[in-house]
Formats: sequence, structure tokens, C-alpha cells
Amino acid sequence: MSKHVTSLCVLGLGVTLGTTAFAQAAASSDASGSASVSTSNGASSEATASAEAPAARVEPAYEPYEKGLPPEGNVFELGVFGGAIFPSSDHNLRYEAYPQREYAVGGEFGARLGYYPLSFLGVEAEAMTAASKVKNTETSAAIYAGRIHGVLQAPLPYVTPFLVVGVGRLGAISRTMANDSDPAFHFGIGAKVPFTHIFGARVDLRDTLTKNTQQDGQAHTFEALLSFTATIERTRKPPPPPPADSDHDGYADADDRCPADPGVAPNGCPADTDSDGVLDRDDFCPREAGPAPKGCPIIDLDPDKDGVLMPCDQCPTELGIKPSGCPVRDFDGDGIPDDKDKCPKEPETKNGFEDQDGCPDTVPEAVKKFTGVVQGIFFDQNKATIRAQSSPVLGKAAKVFAQYPSVNIEISGHTSSEGDEAFNQQLSLDRAQAVKDWLIKAGTPAERIMIRGAGPSEPIADNKTKAGREKNRRIEFKILMQ
Repeated sequence: MSKHVTSLCVLGLGVTLGTTAFAQAAASSDASGSASVSTSNGASSEATASAEAPAARVEPAYEPYEKGLPPEGNVFELGVFGGAIFPSSDHNLRYEAYPQREYAVGGEFGARLGYYPLSFLGVEAEAMTAASKVKNTETSAAIYAGRIHGVLQAPLPYVTPFLVVGVGRLGAISRTMANDSDPAFHFGIGAKVPFTHIFGARVDLRDTLTKNTQQDGQAHTFEALLSFTATIERTRKPPPPPPADSDHDGYADADDRCPADPGVAPNGCPADTDSDGVLDRDDFCPREAGPAPKGCPIIDLDPDKDGVLMPCDQCPTELGIKPSGCPVRDFDGDGIPDDKDKCPKEPETKNGFEDQDGCPDTVPEAVKKFTGVVQGIFFDQNKATIRAQSSPVLGKAAKVFAQYPSVNIEISGHTSSEGDEAFNQQLSLDRAQAVKDWLIKAGTPAERIMIRGAGPSEPIADNKTKAGREKNRRIEFKILMQ
């Protein structure tokens, strides 16, 4: 195992060194590239060329479609649409005196008007009608709706996805079910595609909820719509030409203290992020301070000087030993750290008695008397009721456990093989629980006691004899390891 760990550490060290070397080489290459285009007076050829570039051209009032047509705010949108409506089979669009029948899928058309105060938010009102039939009777029917809804859309350049949520009223007219309408709540999703700054297309998928026939739930009527839209836009003025920025660093020449040398805030001059005196453009490690000419820190792979290099050294600030580089922390190897071990040079005796102090010890005689079969605990026949004559033994046990608070015990109940096995199993567990309850009432904390019902599965005598069966009916105490 240690060989594998050592190999991994060596591999990690190699990767660390290799990564550092690669980063410095790449930075050196960048620096070389920059130097190759520098002029004798220190200004880059790019900056010189930029200074001689012609003035920025004025953009047209409307961008070409290749740059996208994202939605804008403070616009009106007109639309006509057509599609299909799928009426719910559980609708209640009927006069109450008429029987309920299903409407067939119908062709739908309508118109809408919308106003978008913001590029991503708008409100729309629309009206629609659909030609349908009453199933089984083939009677013609007309479905109609008026509604208003909010629109939340993502103002993207080419395709604009959106959500709609709103309210209105959905109704139907037919000879077989008369004329009826109900309040409706609708929601849906869709997408818009602009063709020009004015015209575009739109697809909606809707679900309209109305009361069902029983009046105790919702009827779902689905719609699929295709719209053609026209947008009434504000008159837009061409943007002013951008201010001159000779070094293309984002700072206008009027505000740039170094207009021929790309720089950063606040004055547009070259930066020194790590304040090591080497400008970022020449610094191979611009975020770590280091000496000139490269500006990189000197890497110390063994800061604690213990001979174990990082990343293999798991304790790089503490003098340690190979292979981990950490100091010895458990001298006696008993699993208890030296800073918590009261006997750091002697291993702990794991026997369930004060196993956390790190010192060798033996179980006290008083505790040993209450390990194994505990004589003197009696129960009513076939019950978990402890008889009064058991109190002396249990009282002594409670005093011992109070005297030695580090001792945790397991109480197990056992029975003979007479009678039903499932009954004996439960009886043994109940008797162990009864003993635990007695000790808890006497002051022993519940968390120090575990119980187990063994039933007849662990006999210590022959169940064929009366004396053997009596021995098998018993309570045992066992010290638990900590």
C-alpha cells in the first residue's frame, strides 16, 4: 500500500512541476509575441495602427437581420391566429337542462392586441371562435372565448420563448347543449420568430381550465395556435459614433492617461495586479508577487524541511517523517491521539471500561459480578412483569453502574424451548426491556443500555429436563466495547 501511495505522490509532484513549467513557458511565449511587435519607442504596432484608423462609421437606423431582432420595450403587437382546439370530454359548457355531450376537435381563429412596456414583459387581450361539432349527433357547434393574459418572454435575438398566464371566459353554442360559458384560467408556452422589424410568426400551446361536469374539478381544453404578428415600434435614432479608443482597452482617449498603451482601471494604463514591480504584460505570474524579470514567486516544495516534498507532504508546516511527512500522533498505537491520551506511551485495554482515556486497565470486580447470567431476577410466568423479590439484585446493579459511568451494557433475555417460538422470542425481548426500564428508573441513563431478545436460540442447559429449562430462562448482562 505504501508503495502505491509513494508512486501517486511522485506522480502528483511531477504534475505540479510540469504544470508550473508549462504555465511559465506559455507566458514566455505570450511575452515574446508581444515583444516582436513592439516599436523602438515602446508603443505597440497595434496601437499605432489603431491611431491611424479612420473614424467610426455611423450605423444605420436598423440593424440587419443577421444580427438578430430581439424584442424591445414600449411597443404594441397586433396578431391574427389560427389553429386547433381540443375540447375537454368533461366540460360543463351546456345549459343545465341539456345532457352533457362531447365536442369534437375544431378549427380555431382569432385576433389579439398586446402592449409590451418592457422588452421581457407584456399584456395581451384576445378573442377567438372555433367551428366544432357535437359528437354522436353531428350537430354543429361554435366555441368562443375572450381573455386577457400576461406574457413573460426572453428577449433573445432570433427566437423568443415565452410564457402566458391569464383569465377569461370560455363558452360554446349548440342546439343540443344551448349557449353556456364559464370563467376560465389559461396558461401556456410558445415562441416568436421575427421576419423583419415589423412582421413575424408565433406559436402557442395552451391549456384552458374550466369547471368540469361534477363542479368539483377542472376540465382541460388544449389549443395549438399559429399566429402572424405586426409590431408597431417606436422611431429609433441612429446611435452616436463611439468615442475614439486608440489602444482598444475600453477607455476613451479623452479619459485614458496612456492612450497608446492598453491598460486597465482606473486610468487606462498597464496594470501590476500583484504589485511586485513587474507589469502584468511582462509578468509570467500576474497574480502572484515575485522578483524581476519574470515576476513569479520562488516555489519552496519543502517548507518544513523534513525531506518530504509537496504535494506528498500531508503536513507541510510540521516537521514529520516519511512517507506522509506528518509527525507521530499516536505513539502507543491504541487509536487515541496523543493529545487526548492520558497514557500516550501505554496502549489502552479495550474491555468496555474507560476505553477512551488511553490507559491500560481491568474491569472492576464489582462490574464483573454483573456480567454473564445475573441470578436473582424473577418474572411472573409467561409475562415480563418483574417480581418484587428481584429488587435487591437490580438495586445493586444500579449502584454499580452509577459508580462506573463509563460502562455500557447489553441486557439480553433468554427463554426455554417450551411453547411457541415467536411468543418466546417476544417474551425474551420484553423481559430485557423491563429490566432496562427498572434500571432507568433507578438512575441509569437510557443511552448506556442496549437490549436484545434471544428467545430459546442460545440455551446453556438441556431443554429436555426441567432443571435445564429453568437455567435457560435467564437474564444476561454484557459489557459493550466503546
